[in-house]
Amino acid sequence: MAFWTDEILAAADLTQPQVLNDSKTPSGRVHVGALRGVLIHDAIRRALADRGAANTFLYGVDDYDPLDELPAGLEDFYRPHLGEPLCNVPAPPGSGAGDIADHFIGEFFDVFRDLRVEASTYRMRDVYRSGRFDEAIDRILRAGEVVREIYLRVSGSERPPGWLPFQVICPVCGKVGTNVVSEYDGETVAFECKPHLVTWAQGCGSTGRVSPFSGNGKLPWKLEWTAKWAVLGVTIEGAGKDHTARGGSRDVAVACLKRIFGLEPPLNVPYEWFLVGGAKMSSSRGLGVSAREMADPLPADVLRFLLMRTRPRSTVDFEPTEDALVKLFSDFDKCRTEAVRAPDSTFGKIYRLVSDDPPGYWAPPMALVIALEQLPHVDVDAKLVALKGSELTPDERRHLAERRHAARDWLDHFAGPEDKLVLWPDVPPDARNLTAAQSRFLGDLAERLATVEWVPEAVQDAIFTTARDVGIEPRAAFEAIYRVFFARASGPRAGSVLSFLDRDFVRDRLKAARDAA
Repeated sequence: MAFWTDEILAAADLTQPQVLNDSKTPSGRVHVGALRGVLIHDAIRRALADRGAANTFLYGVDDYDPLDELPAGLEDFYRPHLGEPLCNVPAPPGSGAGDIADHFIGEFFDVFRDLRVEASTYRMRDVYRSGRFDEAIDRILRAGEVVREIYLRVSGSERPPGWLPFQVICPVCGKVGTNVVSEYDGETVAFECKPHLVTWAQGCGSTGRVSPFSGNGKLPWKLEWTAKWAVLGVTIEGAGKDHTARGGSRDVAVACLKRIFGLEPPLNVPYEWFLVGGAKMSSSRGLGVSAREMADPLPADVLRFLLMRTRPRSTVDFEPTEDALVKLFSDFDKCRTEAVRAPDSTFGKIYRLVSDDPPGYWAPPMALVIALEQLPHVDVDAKLVALKGSELTPDERRHLAERRHAARDWLDHFAGPEDKLVLWPDVPPDARNLTAAQSRFLGDLAERLATVEWVPEAVQDAIFTTARDVGIEPRAAFEAIYRVFFARASGPRAGSVLSFLDRDFVRDRLKAARDAA
């Protein structure tokens, strides 16, 4: 069965080196949704490498874009800088970064390293100032009438006669988002920095002429995209659904690329959002979970798995509940198991995209790790070594440490009081509500546990056998156990949890609960 990367590469000319491109405007802390595009492109890069195809993954920092929204919590500090290129806007107070873009993108690039994303990064500030875009700017300005026609025909957006697709950095107020450009003579353009051109920044009213080259201004986003494809030689680039809608940014950029440069567009990989609990995120508004906050608790392999296993055109929605976290790790472990059994299967392909480790290592179920992290006086590592039945390899110890960290992070930052597994010192009052059959089951289980081997599988088997002998459904039996130990209706695998507690303590609690019911 073909994986989604196979379908994409089937449309690519693998006889030629492939150049993948992605970018981000770092106007605030980069949210985790931005990782979707990063990891989709990195998955394609890995799939290309798996086939021996030459490739480069470029990742751009769009730091010549204007500051057009106020970063959450820093509104007063940044209000005077609205309209300025991000690379000219100072970093937040106390930051060691050179500018606001460097401050926010630095954390994001740290996440790249944690997730083992191999990308060559570039900053648009350097591209413009070095003159690398000058020839493309010249061609686009000379084709101003063509651009206006494409805007109207493709997106229904009308530009006035004489309007040119360029924004200078005003030599008086330093803003790039507040001016209108016209009258290109091959060396300079005329500009007017308008006080009320946009609602989010105020121009100074200056007029004049300035060279559009060597970083004196920038192309608007759609034409900047066109220039990137032409100058960087991009062959594959995906984008979110907002850019790839009919008549949207990509359609305009493609039409301009064909008409002005005579080139075919890169292979498109449109993708859906990454939502957290059904919510779309915004960097500048501080909405949602940042990439750093998601990458800190989740192991790199598991986070990559979360974002890469789903087809790009399908939404990924992950909410950090206990059920969702346990299922994510369970699905990842299933993928590992299948990758061992059938390396060339879809699961094998997915695993190679998400991990550099051989898949056959031992790791405990995440539900059990979460439970053990909450049991007092339990040596978690020692109990899990006993569960495996042999010493852990160095890689297995690393993976166990990552799972323990993920469990602890979830308990500390996401779990509510109702989510936590609290081992009651005495029989909880809730035990009085057990049925007569459940009460009888607990007493019989206490007797059976006197002689079974005190290991997870034997305890689990004893629970099932006792439930069958008493004549109650396994679900009712497990509910009775959870209620008398943790005052909740469900929990992790009961045989494992009970086997990690003292045998006499477990038997005494079961008998006390029987007597209290």
